[in-house]
Amino acid sequence: MKKLVLAAAFAGAASTAMAGSYAKDDVMMEPVVVVEEAAASSSSAGLIIPLVVIALLAAAAAD
Repeated sequence: MKKLVLAAAFAGAASTAMAGSYAKDDVMMEPVVVVEEAAASSSSAGLIIPLVVIALLAAAAAD
């Protein structure tokens, strides 16, 4: 009985493993071109976050 169950398990595993095919798909997809637009930013935009962090640290140190 154990051999029958083991054989059924191997047969089930083998049939699902061979379900796919190696045929080449003829679906041709065009490549997608992604164009990123440059955001207009000033030179001071990179300074806002560090200045806020420094201000918070200074306020915490003052207490």
